[in-house]
Amino acid sequence: MSSTPIERLFAVMARLRDPETGCPWDLQQTFATIVPYTIEEAYEVADAVDRGDLDDLRDELGDLLFQVVFQARIAEEAGAFRFDDVATAIADKMVRRHPHIFGAARDLDPEAVKAQWEAIKAREKAGRPEAQGTLAGVPLALPALTRAEKISRKAAAVGFDWPDAAQVVAKVREETGEVEEALAAGDAEAVAEEIGDLLFSVANLARHARVDPEEALRRANEKFRRRFAAMEAEVTAGGQNLEEAGLAAMEEAWLRVKRREG
Repeated sequence: MSSTPIERLFAVMARLRDPETGCPWDLQQTFATIVPYTIEEAYEVADAVDRGDLDDLRDELGDLLFQVVFQARIAEEAGAFRFDDVATAIADKMVRRHPHIFGAARDLDPEAVKAQWEAIKAREKAGRPEAQGTLAGVPLALPALTRAEKISRKAAAVGFDWPDAAQVVAKVREETGEVEEALAAGDAEAVAEEIGDLLFSVANLARHARVDPEEALRRANEKFRRRFAAMEAEVTAGGQNLEEAGLAAMEEAWLRVKRREG
């Protein structure tokens, strides 16, 4: 009888982790050492979605699935849990957190579904030591901008928030002024602290504007990369490198690229 694709993946993973004939690198891995690869694969999934590349998305989802299978295999070897337990737990959770689908049917708009999800999640986590306090439960491993948005959202849920985006803009200006003061004083530690405060305020502004700050910055990074590459191609077309061409030539080409993009 032929195996299913997921069974074949389990068999591949078992072979890689075989103590006698497995791969030395795979055998060396632990929960902790695999985490950076798991995070990287999640970002590569996001990148494929952003580019609209469905073939790449298929491959990246496979890479991410392999990370889940890898972690589950390590846990199985330790006698903690198996992949089936992972799948069962998430299926149970989805049923539990969608009572409007799997329980008494009722019409809810997306915002109401989200609020219901958060309420059920809070009830489930109540009583856990790590869940004590309003700001508990935001993972340390999240990207800093994402974590800032989630922390501020939790604070806002209990009323600790600016009333509107205009006041957050004022706070951003205030923090920018404090960065300028720290720079003028030449205090490196204060500069780092004030820039952190500025970034946290910007994350709050993004939340008020209903913008994902991590996604916004990711798009800004890509826009800069795209424009810089186009500028570099223009400047170096004549045989000069960027250093030889100088800042003025680079700025002129940069403005031409911006105008072409509109």
